Amino acid sequence: MQIRNIHEREFDLPMADVGALIDTLASKRDRLWPHDKWPPMRFDRALGVGALGGHGPIRYTVEEYRPGRFVQFRFLAPRGFKGVHRFEVEKWHGRTVLRHVLEMRPSGLAKLRWLLVIRPLHDALLEDCMDRASAALGVPVENLARWSTTVKVLRAILRALTGNSAR
Repeated sequence: MQIRNIHEREFDLPMADVGALIDTLASKRDRLWPHDKWPPMRFDRALGVGALGGHGPIRYTVEEYRPGRFVQFRFLAPRGFKGVHRFEVEKWHGRTVLRHVLEMRPSGLAKLRWLLVIRPLHDALLEDCMDRASAALGVPVENLARWSTTVKVLRAILRALTGNSAR
C-alpha cells in the first residue's frame, strides 16, 4: 500500500511571507502548527537537519531543510511507518502555494492503524494547520475546517486512553 496524502492552500502573497511560516515550526513563535488544538510539534533542538522530535506518538527527524521553502521529515515511529512528510512553498500560476505532502508505505498493522485512526486525525490536523496559516497571514478563511464525527470520537477515545484532557 502506497500513501500520498496532500493538503494545500493558495495565497496571493509573496513566497517569502508564506515560507516564513515554515521557519517557525516547533518554536515558541510557531505560526503554522495548530498546537492549541493538537499535540505540539517539538524537537530536541532548533528546526534543522538532524533535529529529532515529532508530535504525539508520531516521531521523525528533519531530513532536509531549506529555510522559507521546504522542510522534510523522515518517520521514525510508530512501527511500520516508512516514509516522509514535508511542508513546501512554491509559485503556481502566479499564486503562492503552501503544501503538506505525506508519502509513506506502511507495513503490518500500520496499514490498518493508518486507515482507521491516523488518516482521519492527520487530515483534520492538516486542515487546521492550513487555517492557522491563513490566519497568521491575515487571510480570511471562508469555511474553517470542521472536525468530522469520526475525528471527534477518535480524539475522545485517545484522550480517555492517555488521560490527556488538554487535547
